[in-house]
Amino acid sequence: MALAATLLRFGYPSCKPNAPAGTFRYSKPPTPAVNGVLPTINRSSWRCTAVATAIRWRGKKDVVEDEDEWPSYVTPERLDVLREMEPWVEEHVLPLLKPVEASWQPSDLLPDPAALGSDGFHAACLDLRAGAAGVPDELLVCLVANMVTEEALPTYPSGLNRFEVVRDSTGADATAWARWIRGWSAEENRHGDLLNRYMHLSARFDMREVERTVQRLIRDGMRVPGPVRSPLHGFVYLTFQERATAIAHGNTARLTGTRGAGDAALARICGTVAADEKRHEEAYTRIVGRLFELEPDAAVRAMAYMMRRQIDMPTAFINDGRHSGREFYDRFIAIAQQAGTYTISDYRGIIEHLIRQWGVEELAAGLSGEGRQARDYLCALPNKIQRMEEKVLDRAAKARNKPTPIPINWIFDRTISVLLPD
Repeated sequence: MALAATLLRFGYPSCKPNAPAGTFRYSKPPTPAVNGVLPTINRSSWRCTAVATAIRWRGKKDVVEDEDEWPSYVTPERLDVLREMEPWVEEHVLPLLKPVEASWQPSDLLPDPAALGSDGFHAACLDLRAGAAGVPDELLVCLVANMVTEEALPTYPSGLNRFEVVRDSTGADATAWARWIRGWSAEENRHGDLLNRYMHLSARFDMREVERTVQRLIRDGMRVPGPVRSPLHGFVYLTFQERATAIAHGNTARLTGTRGAGDAALARICGTVAADEKRHEEAYTRIVGRLFELEPDAAVRAMAYMMRRQIDMPTAFINDGRHSGREFYDRFIAIAQQAGTYTISDYRGIIEHLIRQWGVEELAAGLSGEGRQARDYLCALPNKIQRMEEKVLDRAAKARNKPTPIPINWIFDRTISVLLPD
């Protein structure tokens, strides 16, 4: 739909407040208490300026731009909170990692020539290709983007290792935080391997073009909005991203399975990856939830700070080799919305879920004036997004846009017809 290109940049557009530095001081409680900037399309041919202006909600009531806020999150007092959390991380977060011996591996879900023999392997590959043959092109394109996101793994631990206190400074630190980073990375590493091998065996993709895309994305890096050294902001980002990724893989499993495109093998693969992402989401949800208990004012302001800015999917710099800047990404998000692998409704649902999960609406004690502003902003955000979504849908229907054919080199230059804004 045209809505996708206007309201979200696949995945994960969001929205962010601020306040003077030095406002927060950590005081450990005796007992723990039990999006919006949405981006516009840059290309003039896709521009929807009126909608973009309305979406940004950057009036004086909603946001006070003060880039000096985030340094207060890396003061010695605030970082001490994270150091003191280490025993809690050991008890409540590390158990969410699975032992290697109990973990699935890509070879468990794909034909194994050593186990099947040459004839059996050949027959299993033919069966896999027969299932893949019925998957629509738009779902194939979304699968590539999901796989490329997973294959860009080298970028992600490097991002975590920029965070104060929680980083793995030597690559072999024994802290609970560092062991989580390495364990999480090891589990994530299987995702790209599995999806890549499926795509190779299915024969539905131009793998050389896909592999070039992976190389470009790792080379070009990713952009994380807001503070790059504040763990609290980073953990909000990661919670959002892990849930969004789980939803995208889960939707792909549903759409490609026996009740969809009929590819049971792909559905099982995507469902397996989605289950991993859900465990990882749970870990980051617990971490941020604990910080909401210890420092509700800082936590709610950090969440609002991130939501007021754009939370892009790591594939924001995805590049098919033909288009510069965000041009290809902007096309892809429209395909994702149309295919149903990740939609603006999914995005809104993530915000609603996190508000409930972290008890944002119930926050009262310990909030500063800026904290109450942040709380109220976050609680009003889902309704704002829904109203804007309805307006854009109505405008798109009245505009009667004609589908635009978009050639995709990942699928041998076959075209995907997508509705784009005027």
